[in-house]
Amino acid sequence: MHGFRVSNLLMTASVLVMTISSRLSSVRAAPVQAPATSGGGGAPAAPHFVVYTDKGSEPAPDVSKISGFNTVAMSFLLTSGAADQAKAWETLAQAQKSSIKSAYQKAGIKLIVSAFGSTDLPTSSDAKSTAATMAKWVQDNNVDGIDVDYEDLNAMNAQDGKAEQWLIDFTNALRTQLPQGKYILTHAPLAPWFSASHYKSGAYTKVHKEVGSKIDWYNIQFYNQGTEYTTCDGLLTASPTYPGSAVFEIMTGGVSADKVVIGKPGGQADATTGYMAPADLAKCVVTAKGKNWNGGVMSWEYPEADAQWIKTVKGSSFQ
Repeated sequence: MHGFRVSNLLMTASVLVMTISSRLSSVRAAPVQAPATSGGGGAPAAPHFVVYTDKGSEPAPDVSKISGFNTVAMSFLLTSGAADQAKAWETLAQAQKSSIKSAYQKAGIKLIVSAFGSTDLPTSSDAKSTAATMAKWVQDNNVDGIDVDYEDLNAMNAQDGKAEQWLIDFTNALRTQLPQGKYILTHAPLAPWFSASHYKSGAYTKVHKEVGSKIDWYNIQFYNQGTEYTTCDGLLTASPTYPGSAVFEIMTGGVSADKVVIGKPGGQADATTGYMAPADLAKCVVTAKGKNWNGGVMSWEYPEADAQWIKTVKGSSFQ
């Protein structure tokens, strides 16, 4: 997905195109405060307004720049260790982390780390040991939880059940270290992975069935799929190429409305396809809200997705 997570699932059968992320990271000084602890009381209630950050000078943007979002996801924590903004956060002094977390807490913003992204292929790793390592990073670095941005496309496309089982095992192992009620645990699946008719091994319909109760919400990537999900009808009502993967279809398939977060690029350059102008996306949000959806909106990525972007997207639907 993200990170120029351009995991193109433009599939005619199982042909997929992946591109590599380009990222910058650096560190900004902050006033000294007492250390803060990791975790933050678990997941907030919906709606969830999530922005990823993988470039720029701030691993966690100043509150004024992201006002309107209530969750920031720093990318990426890889199987090889922290990279990009996650690495920038890791290298901050404890006092700086505490200062930023304090400001976020006052603004009602959760700070999480995003794992994997389009360049990491974790299925070959041991799910339990990888989960243990990543959970420790979360605990050691004063963040509120972790987002599982699994994009091992070849593994999922094999449709042999191994990708699904790895995700199930990984999620279960994470929750033993990062309990619900104290830590956030989200997943960021590609939207077509909710199409049970396309993925005979189940993909995310299988993952949700087995461990959905342990996942706080889904930051669903409704982009990088050609012309899919680029109109309100295609995004919300019915996906012709991947039946079952539009917002209302996912809800009908058993995912509660408060867990279905609509993910879109913040700018045209943040994805290959799937971009919608904020004002156009706002129209879809109004429609969805009128039909009992309240999951929220995710964007890849800051700074294109900033305070003005989310204000426009929310419109009159979420004040």
